[in-house]
Amino acid sequence: MNLTTSSLICQWEPGPETHLPTSFTLKSFKSRGNCQTQGDSILDCVPKDGQSHCCIPRKHLLLYQNMGIWVQAENALGTSMSPQLCLDPMDVVKLEPPMLRTMDPSPEAAPPQAGCLQLCWEPWQPGLHINQKCELRHKPQRGEASWALVGPLPLEALQYELCGLLPATAYTLQIRCIRWPLPGHWSDWSPSLELRTTERAPTVRLDTWWRQRQLDPRTVQLFWKPVPLEEDSGRIQGYVVSWRPSGQAGAILPLCNTTELSCTFHLPSEAQEVALVAYNSAGTSRPTPVVFSESRGPALTRLHAMARDPHSLWVGWEPPNPWPQGYVIEWGLGPPSASNSNKTWRMEQNGRATGFLLKENIRPFQLYEIIVTPLYQDTMGPSQHVYAYSQEMAPSHAPELHLKHIGKTWAQLEWVPEPPELGKSPLTHYTIFWTNAQNQSFSAILNASSRGFVLHGLEPASLYHIHLMAASQAGATNSTVLTLMTLTPEGSELHIILGLFGLLLLLTCLCGTAWLCCSPNRKNPLWPSVPDPAHSSLGSWVPTIMEEDAFQLPGLGTPPITKLTVLEEDEKKPVPWESHNSSETCGLPTLVQTYVLQGDPRAVSTQPQSQSGTSDQVLYGQLLGSPTSPGPGHYLRCDSTQPLLAGLTPSPKSYENLWFQASPLGTLVTPAPSQEDDCVFGPLLNFPLLQGIRVHGMEALGSF
Repeated sequence: MNLTTSSLICQWEPGPETHLPTSFTLKSFKSRGNCQTQGDSILDCVPKDGQSHCCIPRKHLLLYQNMGIWVQAENALGTSMSPQLCLDPMDVVKLEPPMLRTMDPSPEAAPPQAGCLQLCWEPWQPGLHINQKCELRHKPQRGEASWALVGPLPLEALQYELCGLLPATAYTLQIRCIRWPLPGHWSDWSPSLELRTTERAPTVRLDTWWRQRQLDPRTVQLFWKPVPLEEDSGRIQGYVVSWRPSGQAGAILPLCNTTELSCTFHLPSEAQEVALVAYNSAGTSRPTPVVFSESRGPALTRLHAMARDPHSLWVGWEPPNPWPQGYVIEWGLGPPSASNSNKTWRMEQNGRATGFLLKENIRPFQLYEIIVTPLYQDTMGPSQHVYAYSQEMAPSHAPELHLKHIGKTWAQLEWVPEPPELGKSPLTHYTIFWTNAQNQSFSAILNASSRGFVLHGLEPASLYHIHLMAASQAGATNSTVLTLMTLTPEGSELHIILGLFGLLLLLTCLCGTAWLCCSPNRKNPLWPSVPDPAHSSLGSWVPTIMEEDAFQLPGLGTPPITKLTVLEEDEKKPVPWESHNSSETCGLPTLVQTYVLQGDPRAVSTQPQSQSGTSDQVLYGQLLGSPTSPGPGHYLRCDSTQPLLAGLTPSPKSYENLWFQASPLGTLVTPAPSQEDDCVFGPLLNFPLLQGIRVHGMEALGSF
């Protein structure tokens, strides 16, 4: 219910989307009960297209009487109605907000306290006859603070003093009201009112530190830093340094008035102490005395510093004995950027502290000078300083490579290490890279103490690109690229290489030939090994014969018979005989006669045996004879394709066999040579190749 327009505004939610054209109609009726009985109907209210609210004029309303209200929705598929709402129009009255304003100053009224605001408001005129309550909200303009709610405000009073605010701070304030204790709706928030709180004198502690100039000891540079004692310590407009002469009671002489945190002034010769205060429009803080005394206390020891991260430094020390009351820590950029005006300092009140983490005004890759001074009762100790980097950097550049010597397949390089730099991390190692013309890269890692390196395995007459990388824990950097070409081989060296290669090939061939000639397994497949009768071991070889196999032939002495072969004679026709490797045949006029091997067959020969190692059987002769023939035995030799006694001619004729004429059995009866063959008959005495003959068929030798 809006009392300004005297109309009842109803609004609703349309519900889910039907995707069909839908019309809404606000329906209502008057009722004297709880809307159980319908009274006079009220004219329907049809909203504009797209709107979800409708206004019932005052002429259709009956105040302080219930009425039933509902919404009907209709489309092509049907009609739907909302639940019915039963209410009194005055129970839903929404008032207009009051107007906030500042109280006019009054000479009788006391000025507002620090952190307080005095304000008042004017209520909405049409709602003066309605009982109501109000509430206030405020927030500071600076920052992103949230609204703070204050209420309910007193009913009868139209003014209010708001305290507990920050001094010297601008605030935004708003107010709203509601019908009370009867039902109603909160009004909208009033337009904003901006007010500023009054100031309060600064409530701070001033930590001070001073330094005298070396050229002029009476010129003092005083530093201070305000430390709030409360959450709301008041705004500081400036600082005043003053001193009180001893002979002038109540006189205060200012030495410095500034808004900075330091001041340089000339200290009077009779002054040993000055006072420092902070002030604003509401007053001054408590004076802080500064006593200028000499350094008579013990100094701290083992001052050291290290970087924790790129934006902080840790400084540590060993406290002296006795324990100091505190420490003053100063830090700033070191040389060559050192400046006393840009130094940052801090006072550590804990005398038993052994270190402090510096986080203020620390930038990476910078050299800082840190000064620590112990503070004692009415004196201080000598200052100690140390230098440290917040973060070390990689080497600015790597050493330059120089070529010292070069060959066809190697190159010797050298370099001069760079001197250590402040703020640069120490080198950990070198890495040398070289790339050939085919873009193949190679590398080698060297110690940080290396001064040179020799590249091996290079190709002659080839181009190489080389560079050196110097690395530390903070990073790495590369040197300039060195380009070189290896030497070309000379002609004489090429001839020497070819000569050595030819000699090696010749030695390989000779070794291969000797291996083939000396190895029997390799020699026999290439050419056959022909036995040499002249150096044969058969002449002296005597097989082992058991005693029971030896028997005597009558009339022929004592030599034993080692082997007898008996051939029966065919009286009608001669027995044909074929020689090994020959197509010729020899006639056999008589049967084979036994052959007597003279000498002891068990005697061991002293002749060395042949090393030929061949197992080829060669037919040199055959023994012929008859047991009934009174004449001496004969032998038969046939021509063979195998050379005999290393000769290249066929077997010798009968007149050439002079060796048999010296036989100890007497004169040989040599038959005439035949025209049909070259067979020769003769005695078989001491024939060296027929030793070891065994006799088969001894049962046929009846008379033996």
